[in-house]
Amino acid sequence: MHKGSCLCKAVTFEVKSDLPGPDACHCWHCRKSSGHFFVSTDVPRSAVTIHGAEHITWFQATEKVRRGFCSKCGSPLFWDPTKLDWIGIAMGAFDDPTGTKIRIHVHVSDKGDYYDITDGLTQKQD
Repeated sequence: MHKGSCLCKAVTFEVKSDLPGPDACHCWHCRKSSGHFFVSTDVPRSAVTIHGAEHITWFQATEKVRRGFCSKCGSPLFWDPTKLDWIGIAMGAFDDPTGTKIRIHVHVSDKGDYYDITDGLTQKQD
């Protein structure tokens, strides 16, 4: 089991499954909402238990995706494609080592000009 929380711990969660290798998204939405690029792992909804859900503020980022933030401390926690059976969870929100590594960079055509991607992983432009 993997556990995590927001900065103030008003929202905590548990994931009862393995964590797939996360993706690093460099799109402008992720950069604006997180302050940099956003790294998340996609897990089945059925494997996630959220405590303190009343402290999550959902922002409808697009017609198909909403983003979940702690309403108390502002921590970005979830990337939720509402019509699919999985949810993305921010890697930085996990409490303990996850045993995973970034597997891919996506939307690199939108990445900030202040950094380079030099880890040799696959990079998708869109």
